[in-house]
Amino acid sequence: MKRITTVLGDIAPHELGFCQSHEHVSIAESCPLTGGPELGIDDPEKSAAELELYYSAGGRAVVDAQPPGCGRQADVLERISKKSGTHIIASTGFHKLSMYPADHWIHSSGEEAITRLFMSELDRGMYLDADSHVPRRQSSAMAGQIKTAMDTEGLSPRYRKLFTAAAEAAKAADCALMAHIERNTDPRPLAAFLAKQGLSGNRLIFCHLDRAIADINIHKEICHQGIYLECDTIGRPKYHDDEKEASIISELVQAGYEKQILLALDTTKARLAHYGGSPGLSHILKRFIPLLVARGFTDAHIKSFFVENPARVFARPAL
Repeated sequence: MKRITTVLGDIAPHELGFCQSHEHVSIAESCPLTGGPELGIDDPEKSAAELELYYSAGGRAVVDAQPPGCGRQADVLERISKKSGTHIIASTGFHKLSMYPADHWIHSSGEEAITRLFMSELDRGMYLDADSHVPRRQSSAMAGQIKTAMDTEGLSPRYRKLFTAAAEAAKAADCALMAHIERNTDPRPLAAFLAKQGLSGNRLIFCHLDRAIADINIHKEICHQGIYLECDTIGRPKYHDDEKEASIISELVQAGYEKQILLALDTTKARLAHYGGSPGLSHILKRFIPLLVARGFTDAHIKSFFVENPARVFARPAL
């Protein structure tokens, strides 16, 4: 038997339902982020209302990809999941190091301590006080995956420390490891590094290649290693339109990688309807899936992207 760990507890994979695999639905306004005010998704009532609208459109689950130490709110995720009826898979792990101030514990903690922290969040509960100091206070809500990120600095010693810790925790917990891929970088060295750490491709998710990497052959090369691609440049015209996104997905499907595609919006405050933004968390259900269907994608394709693939990659062994 397998299980998927949500903030309200474990569920069977078949209970997950329609899942957008990389979103942000709660980020503390006071967190040490340097990415701008659009990252402060800080009103629980608005976040719950956004999830309720998503649920009414047919959504049943989201992955919240905010890791500890930069505004993740485990208690709020638990609360808005309960209120909206939407399953939330939360994340332990680390963000791009540019998102943390110079004196943050993520820089000074050793590899073993960070591995233990990730494991504790996966098996005991997420920390509530990680933004300003080494965390001590835990909630009962557990993380269900490890989110990681790398910027244009590449696999420097400090990133190697963090990725090694994440890989050790992912192996021990047998859970998914998600990696943010920055624009105009090469994801292949990271794939090779994680493989050397003993992680199989079917436990890895590489995000944002649809806007980060122009060469579709690199996408296919990553998929050839068994790695999932999470595509989320949907409703984001500053990068490209939804027709272009559908073309990228179509090419991956034609190459035989239908079972390795995950889709989402990678929401910010400026893109959530109840925060006054656009296109809203329900954009995929209301507008992008009809576009895919008009382009010849079948119900089986849609089920793969949003139901079967998430249920497979986020599943962990039963306790």
